[in-house]
Amino acid sequence: MSDRITGLIVSVLALAFFASASQLETPFFADPLGPSAFPMLISAVAFVSGCVMVLRPDAEPNWPALSTFVRLLIAVLVLVLYAYGLKPLGFLLPTALAAGAISYQIRPAVLASSLTGICLSVFLFVIFKYGLGLSLFALPRWLMATPA
Repeated sequence: MSDRITGLIVSVLALAFFASASQLETPFFADPLGPSAFPMLISAVAFVSGCVMVLRPDAEPNWPALSTFVRLLIAVLVLVLYAYGLKPLGFLLPTALAAGAISYQIRPAVLASSLTGICLSVFLFVIFKYGLGLSLFALPRWLMATPA
């Protein structure tokens, strides 16, 4: 039953995505297919996948325990807070906290999770800032501002 419900939801969302993609305006200088071709292709694949789930569902799955859902909810909340914390707090601190918190969710060891968060934060900052050339701020801007 859960596959059929999921398939129905995916199919309805795919139709809504297709309808919104059909409303995209074609700019003056556009490729021959237009801007809506790729979203329509994605929605068609999603619709077919949803229909397959409705018509040929798998056996009922063994759902995880409630504690697993709580841990997933915590991870989602951490990621939402991370997204809101990036701009005011810079890259390093929110990334270290989020990576450490999610690492702790996977394996509850405070020291290992803290080290994972710090190392991942610094490693990603170096890759994004210097390897990919993104304009990231390591620390909050108010800490990095020089007096005039």
